[in-house]
Amino acid sequence: MSLHRRPSLTLRLALLFALLSTLILLGLGLFVGREVEAHFQEGDLEELHGKLTLSRGIIATLPADELLEALPKRLGPALLGHPHLGLTVLDREGFPLFSGGAGIPEWLLRHPVAPGEAEHPQAYAGGDPGRKPQRGILALARTADGQWVQVAITVDIEHHQHFMASFFRSLAWALGLAILGNLLCAWIAARRGLAPLGQLLGLARRVSGERLHERLETEHLPLELQPLAQELNQMLARLEDAFTRLSGAASDIAHELRTPVTALMTQTQVALSRARSAEEYREVLYSSLEEHERLSRMIGDMLFLAQAENGLMVPHREQVDLAALLQSLGEFYGLLAEEKGIRLEVSGSATVTGDALMLRRALGNLLSNALRYTASGATVRIRIEPGSPGEVNISVENPGPPIPAAQLERIFERFHRVDAARQREGESGTGLGLAITRSIVLAHGGRIRAESEDGLTRFCLSLPGC
Repeated sequence: MSLHRRPSLTLRLALLFALLSTLILLGLGLFVGREVEAHFQEGDLEELHGKLTLSRGIIATLPADELLEALPKRLGPALLGHPHLGLTVLDREGFPLFSGGAGIPEWLLRHPVAPGEAEHPQAYAGGDPGRKPQRGILALARTADGQWVQVAITVDIEHHQHFMASFFRSLAWALGLAILGNLLCAWIAARRGLAPLGQLLGLARRVSGERLHERLETEHLPLELQPLAQELNQMLARLEDAFTRLSGAASDIAHELRTPVTALMTQTQVALSRARSAEEYREVLYSSLEEHERLSRMIGDMLFLAQAENGLMVPHREQVDLAALLQSLGEFYGLLAEEKGIRLEVSGSATVTGDALMLRRALGNLLSNALRYTASGATVRIRIEPGSPGEVNISVENPGPPIPAAQLERIFERFHRVDAARQREGESGTGLGLAITRSIVLAHGGRIRAESEDGLTRFCLSLPGC
């Protein structure tokens, strides 16, 4: 057995919720950071383009030979109150005509500017060693006499970078606290959400052979757990029913076996109580043989039912002529029916796919049962009729004592007997015939039911046709 315990479902859900919420917060923080950075960049570019437009306007009014003397007077006041701005004007050979603010931005001048970029200059970010980081644009401006000069304008972005660094540090702390808070809240929520599972655990611990009546209250459970709880309740109902049937079957088997065993013991004790003749011993042995045959039939029937109920009885598939099969059964039971003064009527014909021997046994049990409870002079009718599409119906009908409606479903249980009125004197059975019949019909994929009304008892079978 592994020494490492797997994490609980509560911890898994809590970690999953915390991870998802952390990813969401992280994505939100990065998005806000990008938007703030974009806002700063947009503000810087707006200010740079504003100064560029001003510079171009001033330069356009001056001829090239007056720039060196006039620009300090004309552009110098534009930089007053803007210590974070730098403005440099150079001629085409790179000679500085004016420099104000942060000085000549050597890093920006290394980016060549083409005449085609005069109207829409590109912005760059950088800085010279030992200086503050900057963002700037390098553009061309035309003098009054048509000469081109370079204009470099920069803006200090150090305070922006400090703000963003502070923002991301705060975001990291907030994410750390959010992770812990989310983990705690998610653990509490998961624990409370999974609390109904404790009811399932409690039920599983309480269930035993004596407490199969326990059920879960599904009304107060979450919607996701209600189907599971309902299935568990249905499973417990099936187990309770099977346990009850098993307990009853065990009791019935013990009762049924006790009678012949007691009879055998009594006969043997009587035979041994005094010396007897060979003829008397022979009679005792004949009587014991009858009880042994009854025990053998009962044990064989119980083994057959055990195999059928556990899916071990697989019918051999072949085409079975029901009319011929019932005719053969009529001939077999003909002497018994004639002896009792009962008429047998068989009508209809059909062919089904199944095991001929098993079907013969099932129909034989029904016919034997009908003859047992039919009075002299009456008629037992067996009909073969088409049923639902792909099915064949077989009915075995006899007049006799009625079966109460409450007993119609139970008569197919093993060892079940309706009442003493339907048990004729001198006749006995194992009480397994109808249970065997039902198991055979179910093994063939069919259905069986019983009806009893107006002095007639009818067993109806539905089997898949060919």
